[in-house]
Amino acid sequence: MVRQHAIPPRKASANHRSGAFISALIVGCSLHYHKIVQNEYYGYPDEWFPSVSATIGDRYPERSFFMLFIAITSGPRFALVGLWYLLTNRPNSNLPKFVAGMGIFRTLTCGGWTYVTSTDAHDWHDIFMISYLVATLPWTIGCLALSPNNARAVKYRKLLAGAFFGTLVPLVYFFIQHKVHKVAGAYTTYAFFEWALILFDIGFDAVTALDFDTFELIVKDVKGSSMGYVYWLPK
Repeated sequence: MVRQHAIPPRKASANHRSGAFISALIVGCSLHYHKIVQNEYYGYPDEWFPSVSATIGDRYPERSFFMLFIAITSGPRFALVGLWYLLTNRPNSNLPKFVAGMGIFRTLTCGGWTYVTSTDAHDWHDIFMISYLVATLPWTIGCLALSPNNARAVKYRKLLAGAFFGTLVPLVYFFIQHKVHKVAGAYTTYAFFEWALILFDIGFDAVTALDFDTFELIVKDVKGSSMGYVYWLPK
């Protein structure tokens, strides 16, 4: 007997990633609002919205909430990269392999800036974060180049990719306003663009679910040892 089960890919990675950030933001604002909006120059009321780094890495227990959800999402993230490679791989083409490599590298650097917080080692946290952002460029362009013939998915990918990279300009501008010119409130504005960057990044990966609508992963018992039911239950 041969039993086979079709496993449709899901948006688990995007759901868990968004849950990680949202849970940390809610818990952080509830327990340590004034502390996480404080920076080296200003605090509340000049600064009134926390940055991503302050939310996910500065305080317990919001840091633990974030780390837990990111740990849960690591499996789906690697699965997403692997399934995307299987979906787009073509003979005599190295681009799918390169994009898969970038996807793995992004996942590892995500772990870097997650578990090495800005409080623990600020320089290493920034190195991992910058590496993640740099790797996002070839990952994004590669995914657009390899996109299957799905007009809806391609449209959303282009919109989210444009929004992601377009957000980098005001992000850098307001960071300079805060760090160099020490403008009150600039870091709060920077924080909004930083959170937008996270949402666009998660959304870009979530669009992959549209391409997986026509893709199935089959787990097949070739020896027939699995009967597909529990013996003591009625057939």
